[in-house]
Amino acid sequence: MSLYSMMNLRASRHPSISYRPIRPSDLEVLVKIHGDLFPIRYELEFFHNVVHGRDIVSWGAVDRNSPNGDDDELIGFVTARIVMAKESEIEDMLRCDKSRSDQSLVYILTLGVVESYRNLGIASSLIREVIKYASDMPNCRAVYLHVISYNNSAIHLYQKMSFLCVRRLHAFYYIDGQHYDAYLFIYYVNGGRSPCSPLELVTLIMTYMRKGLKLVFSRVSKNSEKNGAKRVKYRDKSCLLPMTQSKRSITIEGPESDHV
Repeated sequence: MSLYSMMNLRASRHPSISYRPIRPSDLEVLVKIHGDLFPIRYELEFFHNVVHGRDIVSWGAVDRNSPNGDDDELIGFVTARIVMAKESEIEDMLRCDKSRSDQSLVYILTLGVVESYRNLGIASSLIREVIKYASDMPNCRAVYLHVISYNNSAIHLYQKMSFLCVRRLHAFYYIDGQHYDAYLFIYYVNGGRSPCSPLELVTLIMTYMRKGLKLVFSRVSKNSEKNGAKRVKYRDKSCLLPMTQSKRSITIEGPESDHV
């Protein structure tokens, strides 16, 4: 039985999950898991960069109580890269000193857990490792990533962990001849949150517009009621006035209502 096929054995009822950096010895399993979990195919160079820590940071999850007896074999992973804030697509969503060139971000590249170990909180724990790593970097301002639009479980996971969905990117992915949208998620650290991101600004404007419309409709309704009462009074008075004055009163009421 191969290393990876053994991993597909049902997880033990009482797994003992621990986390460690990914190592060169994890290469074979890491390649296999990525191939099984993701529709995107990664170059072998990517995996070598991961296991050797070349511009990529990573964490692996292992089961110390594995049913197959291998207590140091990967059953989950997360990979990430440090990028400069000024070179990123989210620079406009950050609160940072534009004159400083050392402001950084952590971009999550891949995250996965083998099927038999899902729903045990492993993915959440791996994400927390990334957040802690980013938080411990004084110049880091956020953790961010992209999620393909149909991956509802991933979207729910990041929302549950307080990531903010700030953009929908049209045709971001191209897989097997088809385009797919992506959502951009951000988790701010070290005071990196912008006073108001573009999406939040639009939401804020829409909220004020709705409140403004409600206020206008409310005033129109109240004034309509008042004008209705005025019309009754004018009709009562018209019985004491000549017909020409009665017509003038009706004519005056029209424009008053129009300007409310």
